[in-house]
Amino acid sequence: MCGLCGIYNVGTQERVERSALKAMADAITHRGPDEEGLFTSGPIGLGHRRLSIIDLQGGQQPMASQDGSVIVAFNGEIYNFLELRRRLEDKGYVFQTKSDTEVIIYLYQEVGEACFRELFGMFAIAIWDARSRKLLLARDRVGKKPLFYLYDGKRCVFASEMKAILELPGISREIDLEALSDYFSLLYVPAPKSIFRHIRKLRPGHYAVISDGGFREVTYWDLTFASVEERSEEEWVEQLLAVYRDAVRIRLMSEVPLGAFLSGGVDSSSVVAIMSQLMGEPVITSSIGFKDKEFDELDYARLVAEQFKTKHHEQIVEPDAVGILDRLVWHYDEPFADSSAIPTYYVSKVAREHVTVALSGDGGDEIFAGYRRYLLDARENAMRNMIPAPVRRAVFGPLSVLYPKADWAPRVFRGKATFESLACSHIEGYFRSVSACRPETKAQILHQDVQRQVRGYDTLDLFRDYYEKAGTTDPLSRIQYVDVKTYLPDDILAKVDRASMANSLEVRAPLLDHRLIELTTRIPSSLKLKGATGKYIFKKALEPSLPAEVLYRKKMGFAVPLASWLRQHLKPMAEDLLLASQPDPLLDRRGVERLWKQHQGGLRDRSTPLWTILMYRLWRRKFCA
Repeated sequence: MCGLCGIYNVGTQERVERSALKAMADAITHRGPDEEGLFTSGPIGLGHRRLSIIDLQGGQQPMASQDGSVIVAFNGEIYNFLELRRRLEDKGYVFQTKSDTEVIIYLYQEVGEACFRELFGMFAIAIWDARSRKLLLARDRVGKKPLFYLYDGKRCVFASEMKAILELPGISREIDLEALSDYFSLLYVPAPKSIFRHIRKLRPGHYAVISDGGFREVTYWDLTFASVEERSEEEWVEQLLAVYRDAVRIRLMSEVPLGAFLSGGVDSSSVVAIMSQLMGEPVITSSIGFKDKEFDELDYARLVAEQFKTKHHEQIVEPDAVGILDRLVWHYDEPFADSSAIPTYYVSKVAREHVTVALSGDGGDEIFAGYRRYLLDARENAMRNMIPAPVRRAVFGPLSVLYPKADWAPRVFRGKATFESLACSHIEGYFRSVSACRPETKAQILHQDVQRQVRGYDTLDLFRDYYEKAGTTDPLSRIQYVDVKTYLPDDILAKVDRASMANSLEVRAPLLDHRLIELTTRIPSSLKLKGATGKYIFKKALEPSLPAEVLYRKKMGFAVPLASWLRQHLKPMAEDLLLASQPDPLLDRRGVERLWKQHQGGLRDRSTPLWTILMYRLWRRKFCA
């Protein structure tokens, strides 16, 4: 696990200054504290920070082919590199190291741009092809590893984190107002945008080629739900377990201590169960808990740890939210308002005290339909399908306006959101259900000048585009595809990457093995969400390994008590930032004040939009001062 960066002066012979490259590499030292590597040759410069996991003595980067014509800087792990190495050796390639990086070099020399399709793992890769004078940038299939770039026709600058790009003089920090609008809807900025207009994210499953001929982006992998197969539950269970076990197995390779996160939920518990079956020694597990029992899962984590006799480490966390927020804002580079970044940071910190690599359960909810919102969406969609669209709009639209918003009431009495959703199309209803700030709330927050400038742009269009590309008419599969293209890479995986790398910890996610993902797209939706049970077929597969009280308990999110924080110990800091004497030119001060007063009054829970504003203000203070 590492961080990479680089500069390519396209179409010129202007030399890359080593000092500039070093400044970029220094900015991401936390991603690779063990070693630094710099390579410059005329117009190209590649930088690397290394967290040593495999081939501790011989895996230094950037790494060159024997003839020096191909140079690679790489962040991540290639889990099938031994198989690829044997194949390349059969073709006459001679290896000097035991690292997976060298395999990338010779695989590229053998098959060219097709090499990325053959790599199993998580990665961000930069390849300099000196003979063709072209730079290739690639990102893994689902976006576990980040890659940012700036390309202006004359220069391409890229890095694992934006802060490295911002180290270079003259980099514009102009805010992308459409990205800002996206952020207030989603809590994150979706690819390919970043919060800065001139910096972009390479999308998962894509590679880019930069040369004298320009910039070319290519999709090398996608998933489709078009090939559903009818099999018995027993057949699906057998195949699922076979692929899942292999996904865990190949992620156990390491020359440094390796363990697992253990929350006590289905996904992380399943990882620990399979690791325990495959490893010849107890698994090292790490958990965190909270004094507030509404947010604490330690009892379930202990149950699993005891069952598999793991070397279990846990810590009751009393988060210093005020103290940690400034640090998190720096690590995330752009506004990021998923509050579970806080416990993710803490569990990474606890794990790093015992291991350098941790396996996680990330991805299970997306690929097996585990989120409660999928169940609610299915129920609403069933009603939507029974009533013609004109009738729904005529009846439920006015009802949604008249019905009072009751954040304080039990869910059964919160009809406003349901009426709003039923008045919409399926994808619009789903978009509203996952929006942090719904359109009417966002209109209160953003300054009128910003709203005028982004008029005609709607984040919903991004969802609509993916919704149409899922290769199916099945409603559940379509919103799963949307989540895999947006929420998974740009929220969940970004959160885990930055929180773990802040602690120099590598995290591997076997549930996001692309072979397993492809398998799940062929499973009928009725076996993922069956009745009120999400992840049905996955849970059936795990019944011999995990107790029912873990498999079928009520789902808990990895959350923090935002509502009370903003009314109590976070209140002074939040009030100072949100209602600053010098208002933010992009926000509507009166709208923000209205939200603040409603929340402090106790009858309205405005914690999510307020937290979103707070994290934006903290980010702006740090990166745009």
